Amino acid sequence: NFEKHSSFPFALREAAVNNNYQVVLMTEEFNPILTVETRHIVSIEEAVQKIGTDADIIINVQGDEPFIHPSQIEALIKCFDDPTTQIATLGKPFDNDADISLLDNPNSPKIVVDNNSFALYFSRSVIPFIRGVEHNQWLGKYPFLKHLGIYAYRTQVLHEITRLPQSSLELAESLEQLRWLQNGYRIRVGTTNIETVGIDTPEDLQRAEDYLT
Repeated sequence: NFEKHSSFPFALREAAVNNNYQVVLMTEEFNPILTVETRHIVSIEEAVQKIGTDADIIINVQGDEPFIHPSQIEALIKCFDDPTTQIATLGKPFDNDADISLLDNPNSPKIVVDNNSFALYFSRSVIPFIRGVEHNQWLGKYPFLKHLGIYAYRTQVLHEITRLPQSSLELAESLEQLRWLQNGYRIRVGTTNIETVGIDTPEDLQRAEDYLT
């Protein structure tokens, strides 16, 4: 995954944070500058502090999204053309002819956005509910948006949100981004049409292996 991201057409320093394996901080030359063996989640803010960067925007590619494409990073960065963007993430429209089980999958969170592409809510449930339509026909009636596990933050905002306590919505859905929304932070959602394979379950791992073949 580091090799993939190091090929981007712009300088990028990356911090990988994983709660089970090694934490490795990389430079754009693909040289490790810090390795930490951990069994606890190391915050992305701590990783940034160890790198010592003075960047305005911090990008966090999560370890369970190993197939992120360079164009998706570029879409994420473009979200910050709007000075009101505090946090950015990505969504991919579900295909209208996809199996409904992909939409129903609680390990694939959904996003609803406002008319300016800011997130209104993230949920493991299917949102919105389509009234008066058979469930297996929902995908053709609304542009449902799948959330991809990649974020970018203005550095000052990152410092702020890492100090927030867990929120009731976050605890209910087990989605950390709801803590930020519930505290009034604005998350702009960029869109991509490139499919990725998030790895959260053994079944996802098999799909990822199939994706590579």
